Amino acid sequence: MYVEMKKWTEIRRSVLTGKLSKRQACKQYDIHWKTLQKMLENPEPPQEPPRRQRDYPVIGDYLPVIHAILEADQKNHKKQRHTAKRIFERLKDEEGYKGGITVVQDAVRAWKQKQQEVFLPLSHPPGRAQFDFGQAQAVYRGREIKVMFCVMSLPYSDAFFCQAFPRECTETFQEGHNRAFRFFRGVPYRISYDNSRIAVARIVGRRGEKPTKGLLRLESHYLYEHHFCLVRRPNEKGHTENLVGFARRNFMVPIPEFDDFEEFNQRLSEACLKDLERTVRGAKGAKQELLEEDRGAMMSLPVASFEARRQEYPKANSLSLVRFDRNDYSIPTEYAYHPVTAIGGIDRVRFLVHDRVVAEHVRDWERANVHYDPLHYLALLERKPNGLDFGKPFEDWKLPQSFNVMRRRLEDSLGSKGRREFIKILRLLEKYSVQELASALERCLEIGAMTVDAVRILIQDGREVPAKYFSLDGRPHLQGHEVPTPNLSTYDLLRDQEGEVS
Repeated sequence: MYVEMKKWTEIRRSVLTGKLSKRQACKQYDIHWKTLQKMLENPEPPQEPPRRQRDYPVIGDYLPVIHAILEADQKNHKKQRHTAKRIFERLKDEEGYKGGITVVQDAVRAWKQKQQEVFLPLSHPPGRAQFDFGQAQAVYRGREIKVMFCVMSLPYSDAFFCQAFPRECTETFQEGHNRAFRFFRGVPYRISYDNSRIAVARIVGRRGEKPTKGLLRLESHYLYEHHFCLVRRPNEKGHTENLVGFARRNFMVPIPEFDDFEEFNQRLSEACLKDLERTVRGAKGAKQELLEEDRGAMMSLPVASFEARRQEYPKANSLSLVRFDRNDYSIPTEYAYHPVTAIGGIDRVRFLVHDRVVAEHVRDWERANVHYDPLHYLALLERKPNGLDFGKPFEDWKLPQSFNVMRRRLEDSLGSKGRREFIKILRLLEKYSVQELASALERCLEIGAMTVDAVRILIQDGREVPAKYFSLDGRPHLQGHEVPTPNLSTYDLLRDQEGEVS
């Protein structure tokens, strides 16, 4: 159309400005006299009439068969649905179709076009949020892994917050909300979710009905309401769906490399903060300005903090190990075979027996690993002293040199009894720190006192701090008394009397 319009304009200009006569124009541009008249009378070419829809007499009888195949495909997996080529082959083999594949492709395309859903634009008042998880690749401590990152967005202002975690689970879901609320400095009064198992315990019809305990606990603390989208209808939270892709393309390309998740999350927080300076097309102001209106419609942050955690109820096995989130952690041997309450947070895992914390470990986000605390097995060593050399919990136990020297001297002088005495010394670690015990052992080695009682006394001695002054603070009953200054001449008199007697 551009070339035709250009030629139309050129001919009109040449003739109407007198550069060419009509006869010369017809000869030069090889056009008919009547065509030239139309060009001179109209400033632009006439519009082409719309193409009449073609009739397909050959395939017309087969259209119901094609539509039936395509409708039945909607119940099948996407990767096992008919292509136009496969429908063409079936029509030839089963229905005796004699036409070509092109008209079959046109019929399939026309049917699919009619099935495309049209969406209604949604209203996004201030104070509402959407939440979702996305997936990306990252290089963590030199190894490529899959990371899950959560995005909470505020559709009204287009502000969003992003954080990355090793996995998508209850505690990372809760911690993502914790950090997003602090970033926005407020709590949205309603948050939209998809129907993930972390948020939805039961789906009725096509929408989540029953929230999980983890989500209810979060809502009870922050007092916001949830909204579950229809199943397979991401358009209900399309804002955060789009921002998940935006965060991946802008914050995680090239593939990020880091050794600590908190360091990477700090970078993500700074990127989200910088993004607030951007103005979105069609918005009436920058994101930062609209965020203030969002905050005006939000609830205040509660005074009390919220602990992101997941709670399970495993049982300790014969090795005094408890399994939590695909890893094993040790607890004191006295609680072997006991039911345990395991509480997993982002950084730590705590184990409780009868509401008492009996063990705590650093959280491991990998799988099939075993984490021992040698102190948990010291009581068992008194009954099985040879385990000091062959026990798995003591394989990589790094202790100061004074421990090794003390053990050698005890075993050289007392044999097997020396080992048992050394185990008693190790059990002092259940009450005292490694540094305190190491200092006491060094002093014991200097003076040749090699018993657990001597070590205990020296630890206590190291802890005692002599009082330099007597303070009256906190003793109001003594503050009103005055102690008279002693008369030292009395002592001189007593000394003189003693000399006379002698």
